[in-house]
Amino acid sequence: MVRIRVLVVDDHRIFAESLAAALAAEPDVEVAAAGSGPAALRCLERAAAEGRRFDVMLVDADLGISPVPAPRSVAGADDGLVDGISLVAGVRVRQIAVRSVVLAEKDDAARAALALQAGASGWVAKDCSLQRLLGVVRGVLRDETHVSPALLTGVLRELTAARKHRTESEQLVESLTPREQEVLRCMVAGLGRKAVAERLFLSPHTVRTHMQNVLGKLGVHSTLAAVALARRAGVGPVDLAGDVVERGGQLA
Repeated sequence: MVRIRVLVVDDHRIFAESLAAALAAEPDVEVAAAGSGPAALRCLERAAAEGRRFDVMLVDADLGISPVPAPRSVAGADDGLVDGISLVAGVRVRQIAVRSVVLAEKDDAARAALALQAGASGWVAKDCSLQRLLGVVRGVLRDETHVSPALLTGVLRELTAARKHRTESEQLVESLTPREQEVLRCMVAGLGRKAVAERLFLSPHTVRTHMQNVLGKLGVHSTLAAVALARRAGVGPVDLAGDVVERGGQLA
C-alpha cells in the first residue's frame, strides 16, 4: 500500500494533535506535526534529505498570528513566516516538493486568492469533515485545486485583479535601469541607504538619487509603497548571502 505522508502545521496544539490523530487512523496516511513555520521547514527539509519527503502540508492560515498581526505579504519567505500563507510561499521559494493546503477559520476570498498565488493547492474550512479533508488531500495529489464553490467566484475575481495589477507593476519595474532594479531589490530586502551603498559599492548620495528615481518611475511616494509594487511584479529581495533572488515568492 502506498502511504500518503502528511505534515500538519498549526500552533494550536490541541487542534493539531486531534487532526493528526484522526488522519493517522486512515490505513494509507502517515502524519507528523509542526507548531511553527520554521519548524515545518526544518521538518520538510530533513524528510527530503532522508528520502522520505512529505506529500501534503496542511497549514493553518493564521499560523503564528498574534492578536495584533504583523504586516504580511504573499512573498513572505523572508518576512519571518508570520502566517500560513507566508509559509506556503517560503516552501515554494525553497523548491520543496510538497503540495500545500491552507486550513482557514472562515471563508475569505481575498486571502484564499493570496494562498493560491503563493502556491497552495487548496483553501479549506477548518471545520470541514474528515472525509472532505481526506478527499482534498487525495485530490491535490492528482494535481487538483480545491476551493469551496461559495468562494470560487470571489477568488477568480481576486486573481483576475491581481493579474492586471501585476502586469501594470511589471511594466513599471521594467522601466527602471539595471542599477535601479538592483537598488529596488535591496529595498525589498529591507536594506537602508547606507547598507545599499556598501553592498553596491556606491556613495550614499548616489544611492539616494537612485532611490528617488525608483520612487519617481514607479509613481509612488514611499519605500513601503515601492516594495509592495515590486512584490506584485514578482521582484524578490536581494539575497544577503550574495545572490539575487529574481522571483522570490511569485506564482510563476
